[in-house]
Amino acid sequence: MPLAGIGSRFIAILIDYIIWGAAFLVLGLMAAILLPALHFFGGVSANWAVGIFFLIVFLLQWGYFALFEAFGNGRTPGKRVARIRVIHQSGRGISFVEALARNLVRFIDYLPGFYAVGVVAIFLSRRHQRLGDLVAGTLVVRDREVDAPQWDGGATRTFTAAAFAAQSPIPAPGLPQTGLGPWGGPPHLRVVLPAPALAMLSATDLEVMEGFFARRLDMDLATRGALASRIASALCSKSGLAIPQDTSVETFLEAVAHQLRELGRMS
Repeated sequence: MPLAGIGSRFIAILIDYIIWGAAFLVLGLMAAILLPALHFFGGVSANWAVGIFFLIVFLLQWGYFALFEAFGNGRTPGKRVARIRVIHQSGRGISFVEALARNLVRFIDYLPGFYAVGVVAIFLSRRHQRLGDLVAGTLVVRDREVDAPQWDGGATRTFTAAAFAAQSPIPAPGLPQTGLGPWGGPPHLRVVLPAPALAMLSATDLEVMEGFFARRLDMDLATRGALASRIASALCSKSGLAIPQDTSVETFLEAVAHQLRELGRMS
């Protein structure tokens, strides 16, 4: 995925700080109204209110970015508007610990003001990483509209394919005939994977596979094969799935993606 530049990151942080500032303003107004009123009910109530107020301020100060990025698929509200997100440098989504780590270092990136240290680090880093990204091993990338997989069994791969008559394959002896053709349709539809193992995978895993499908025709064969193997290995490690015999890695990925979509529709 393409790396996010300074411009889109500036737009995202500006929007986030506007939301952040508005939240602090609302909290300040509530404190100015409620705290004096609580003194009429005794000092204990007022002390509890002050403690809760500072707890909320602390959580807003340190939790806004970390919580949104960890549980919002790497996006804060500002990043959604700017169409960027935070991912781990391996390509997967970030965990809460990684989101917390990159945002605890935000204070250093901000020094001496207006993210001066962070901007310098972004310009010096090959992957446009500020110090928080270097500590957590994360990247900020631009979102792209995920294209439909290049081959779904019914569409052609190239615009010239319609000019040639399709050749019907010779069916294997004893293979059952179906309405999808003598071979039973696209290969990935014949691969059946266990639902409990598929349930271990997430929407982020599906996005990674669909991103690969959308771009694989632009890759050379060596890069395409290596990337498909890496994705399949990560999915198998996470879910316990295994690539069936006589099934290519890409067919396995297509089957996982197809059955994950079906699983999502039923749930």
